[in-house]
Amino acid sequence: MICLSIQKKDLGEILGILSRADVEMAEIRLDRCPLSIEEIEELFSGSDTPLVATCRINEVYEALCREGSGLDDRELQLNAYSLVQEKLVAAARAGAQYVDLEIEAPPSVSRKVRRVCQESGTLLIRSFHDFTGTPSGEELRCTIDKCRAFGADVVKIVTTAASAEDAATVMSLYGENAPGSLVAFCMGEEGRRTRIDCLKEGSPFTYCSAGDGEETAPGQWTLEEMTEAVYGRERKTTGAEPLVMPSSKSFAQRAIIAAALADGESVLRGYSPCGDNESAIAVARAIGAEISCEGSVLKIKGIGAAPGSLSLDTLHVGESGFLARMMIPLMAALNGKSCLITGEKTLPNRPLKGAEEIMMSFGVRLSGNKVPLTVSGSLVNGKAEISGKDGSQLISGLLAALPLGDRNSTVYVTDPRSIPYMFITVDVLKRFGIRIGSEMEGGEDFLSTGDWSLCTGISFRIKGGQRYKAADFSIEGDWSSAANFLVAGAVFGRCGLEGLDTGSLQADLSIMDILAQAGASLSQEGEDHRGLIHVQKAPLSAFDTDANNCPDLFPIISVLAAFCEGESHIAGVGRLASKESDRGQAILSMLTQMGVKASIDRDILTVEGMPLTRRILTGNLLRGGSYTSNHDHRMVMALKVASLGASSPITIDDTECVAKSFPSFLSLFERFSA
Repeated sequence: MICLSIQKKDLGEILGILSRADVEMAEIRLDRCPLSIEEIEELFSGSDTPLVATCRINEVYEALCREGSGLDDRELQLNAYSLVQEKLVAAARAGAQYVDLEIEAPPSVSRKVRRVCQESGTLLIRSFHDFTGTPSGEELRCTIDKCRAFGADVVKIVTTAASAEDAATVMSLYGENAPGSLVAFCMGEEGRRTRIDCLKEGSPFTYCSAGDGEETAPGQWTLEEMTEAVYGRERKTTGAEPLVMPSSKSFAQRAIIAAALADGESVLRGYSPCGDNESAIAVARAIGAEISCEGSVLKIKGIGAAPGSLSLDTLHVGESGFLARMMIPLMAALNGKSCLITGEKTLPNRPLKGAEEIMMSFGVRLSGNKVPLTVSGSLVNGKAEISGKDGSQLISGLLAALPLGDRNSTVYVTDPRSIPYMFITVDVLKRFGIRIGSEMEGGEDFLSTGDWSLCTGISFRIKGGQRYKAADFSIEGDWSSAANFLVAGAVFGRCGLEGLDTGSLQADLSIMDILAQAGASLSQEGEDHRGLIHVQKAPLSAFDTDANNCPDLFPIISVLAAFCEGESHIAGVGRLASKESDRGQAILSMLTQMGVKASIDRDILTVEGMPLTRRILTGNLLRGGSYTSNHDHRMVMALKVASLGASSPITIDDTECVAKSFPSFLSLFERFSA
């Protein structure tokens, strides 16, 4: 990335500079900008632009000398150390992405700044500058080792090049250090080229000036020169306007079915149509509910469901795997006879793993493990232990159906997966008057962290004899849809999204944690969970994540990994075989065709990534061409985001399948990336 060095500017001027679309990252020279501690805190807490806080000891010392305070040299030096520490600590605590501390700083300052950076999640740069020449390669390697020993997350080496040999000495350091961990270049005309070549070698960013005499060191490029050299004349950035996300499909489908079962008229606000949501409406109508839609408001008059209240021969669930699994237990509880469940498009080819075994535990027989299948027998309440290894959707159906029975039930789920979706079901049912108790189990790590991926079992306690009651509430925005735009903003520019709740139970809210781990710049407006969310391009590094509980994120976070420096690991591939495509293999084929090194070993996808600027400068942009979506809506969205970093256009054989979850995606994406 290109980092603009800002000096000799007050707070208002700095904020004006940071608001410009061509500024993707900035270094704030706290030794040269007249900012109070309060202004430093305001600046670093309020900016979405990734910021480096720099405060050179010698510059502060010389400023104190010019003030003529009458202090002796030792006192001036101590005051300089104190001021540098105070400013860098304030910046780190306020939210600076990087703090740059010279390796010459005294141990007391070093320890304090390092500790605060660790507490604040700020990356620490330990820097070395030689304004007179270039030491030997061996001396520079020793300096790098020293910087790492004193806490460097990133080492910065800047020397003055008197010859091409000096420049070569500095650039040779990259071959001995992991990409993303070293910023090394030369000052002076002989070193000018190294300021951009360093990005090719793996530097996470390089520095430039605003021009007009604002250079902070000899040989520095201007922002305009650097931008053209890296991106060319036709540079585009994403996300000029905030986007409104569609309603959550996970919440909408559950709410529509619950409203159909309720006694009375329910009102669901914030509804947005998609294939799966419309299938849920069709199912609700098929069981007898009356539904009207005015704009984004659904009104559903339910059937007051009770055991044996239905007598359907068939029930069509469209292409929705969730509806197929949700309605199996409900039809067993409500239908007075056997019922054939049918589906369309990709659904008949997708096995309903574990369904036969689980339903046998409740006295229900299925004629197979794919739709069409026949549901026979009445749901028997009681105690049962079932496996959650094949997902949460059938369990959600049981949670919806068992409260209608005449006896209490206890369902113990072993090896639970997609845990958040179970609790979305519990949350939605609660709004319709259904009460379900739960208790999660796990080892000490789970008890201390609350990390759902460490949960080993869940016990659901369900009282029988309950009935659904009408409800009136708003459906929250969809994090599965948002993930695509958030990744696009983090890699290619910026993005603002409306309609999302960061306090949501949706599993795909995990995209925020994944992006934060990768180093993206994230913020949210306002004091509640529903304010406008901002993401902005930042230096991205490899991440490790477990996507067992959020498998729908797999396609888009694999694209994210392709633009992160280093080797990312994504666990949970086994969850992908029964999606709209064999999604694990589809992702691997996509990445391989794009020229990204990737592999699957048992349950883990490994992706070797490279930042966008490095891909551009080394000629390693993703390969364009003709790609298949495998008729999978989430693969289409991932391919469209990837196309922003491709060397030539990407064409997709079937894009209409996005209508399954996000019909307006293509038009919204076109506006977002224009």
